[in-house]
This record gives sequence, C-alpha cells and structure tokens, in this order.
Amino acid sequence: MKCIRCKKEAEVELKSHNAAFCRDCFLLFFYNQLNKAVKQFKMFDKEDKILIAVSGGKDSMSLWSALLELGYNTTALFVDLGIGGFSELARSKVEAFSDRFDAPLRVVELKKEGIPIPEVVKKIKRPACAVCGRIKRYYFNTEGLKGGFDVLATGHNLDDETSRLFSNVLHWKMEYLEDQSPVLPSEEGLLKKVKPFFRLTEFEIAAYAFFKNIDYLTSGCPFSKGATFSTYKRHLNRIEYDSPATKIDFYQGFLKNLRPLLNKKNKEELTRCRVCGYPTFGEVCFVCRLKGLA
Repeated sequence: MKCIRCKKEAEVELKSHNAAFCRDCFLLFFYNQLNKAVKQFKMFDKEDKILIAVSGGKDSMSLWSALLELGYNTTALFVDLGIGGFSELARSKVEAFSDRFDAPLRVVELKKEGIPIPEVVKKIKRPACAVCGRIKRYYFNTEGLKGGFDVLATGHNLDDETSRLFSNVLHWKMEYLEDQSPVLPSEEGLLKKVKPFFRLTEFEIAAYAFFKNIDYLTSGCPFSKGATFSTYKRHLNRIEYDSPATKIDFYQGFLKNLRPLLNKKNKEELTRCRVCGYPTFGEVCFVCRLKGLA
C-alpha cells in the first residue's frame, strides 16, 4: 500500500478519506484537518490566549502537542479529581509533558477544594460522569476567566461528537442539541469553548500520538464503567466499518442542516451564584452547594 501523496510505503490507512499515508504525509493531513476546523469556525488565532483542558488521555495531550507545534499561545489546565491511583497517574503524565516541552500548566486539586470526586459520588445519587463533568466545567471556566484567557479548548473528537449527537437525537434532547457545536461563543461570565479535533477520529489522534511519541494515560476512569456513550460509540464504529465516512457525514450534516434551525429563545435565563458569581440557573451554583456554601 502506497501513500497517495508521495508514493512512499504507507503506514496509516484512512478508509473514510479513501486514502493511505506515510508518516510524514499523515502528519500533514492531521494538521490540515485541525487547521481546517479552526478556520472554518474561527475558533482562535495566534494572538489569543488559549487554555487547554487536559486529562492525561491521548486526545487532550495530542491537542496540547499539536497547538504547541503550530505556534499557538497555550496553557494547559489539569483538574486533579482526587481519585486514588487514577488521578496521580494522570497528573504524572501531564506534568511530565509540561516539563518535556517547557509548556505552561495550571493545576486545580479537588481535594484542596473540599470536593474530591469519590466523596462527592458517595453523597450524591447521580451518575458519576455527570457530576464530574459539571465540576470540571466550573473550574475550566473560572480558571480561564481568572487567568485572562480568550478561549477554552477541549480534545473532543469526531467519535465523541457523533456519539453525543446520536444520543441527543435518539432521545430528542433538544436543549442539548441546541448547545452541540464545535464552538460555543462566550456569554456573560462564560468563556468561549472550542473543539478543534471535531474533524478527527480517535484512531487518527492515536496515530498522531504514536508518531509524536506522546506518553498518555491508557487506563479509563474507574467511575466511567458502563457509561452509555461507550455503547453508542461501539454501535457507530460498526456502522463506520461497513460504511466509511458515515460519522463525518452525520456530524457535518447536522451542522449544516439542523443546527441552524435550532434556537435558544425558550432557554431559561442564567443568573449569578450569590456565593461565587458563577452563571447558574439557581440562587447558588452546583459547586458551591457541594462545598456546603449555600
């Protein structure tokens, strides 16, 4: 199998693009897909201060690496969830990358905040992933605003986005469909959020991480076992295997045909938490309630 670009021996086959690439040409393809996403949705430019939410996994670590290589002004933010064994390992991967590339890193420790995930999950009878997600979004936003950043970037990839879209359409969660986009603009008290990897699959990101020798966390969070999204991903992978390019067509079709028809006219107005000032629908935000500050 030959690289379609330079005719050298190919190392990566991408059926969804009807292509195969050698290592160097694959990296060019990878950066092109990233740049295309950034430019298409005007996510950020070289003058912007970009805060990257990193978990230690391949997606966020690869995004950090790629944006550094492309010359963007980036700082990473790691939220230490306080999960015994898992969080220490994830943090070690992130700190090692920061040291290796002399890349700025900020860390928030939930133990010091009084709300480590294992303790929160014991107190609240709700899915761990939902609770964890709300807490992380709170600190992504507050740390971003505190640090004067222009935009928050996350490593969500095409598989993540199509799984989420599939779930939201399957259950017709209109309020979530309204917010599903590669870019969520800034609002009062909320930082602009972007997903530069939305055109790239998990496989393509894993190939990039391998070629760039990125040391990332391979074990999953112990609280994520049985997550519904994993099931949806498996089903979509089967469809993609039989019909390559289904995922990108599904997501791009949503962005082109359905997303413009959705609006937020009936969305409940946000107020400010009376304790910390974070945008919320109630008098006190979720995190301040967890801390017992209500």
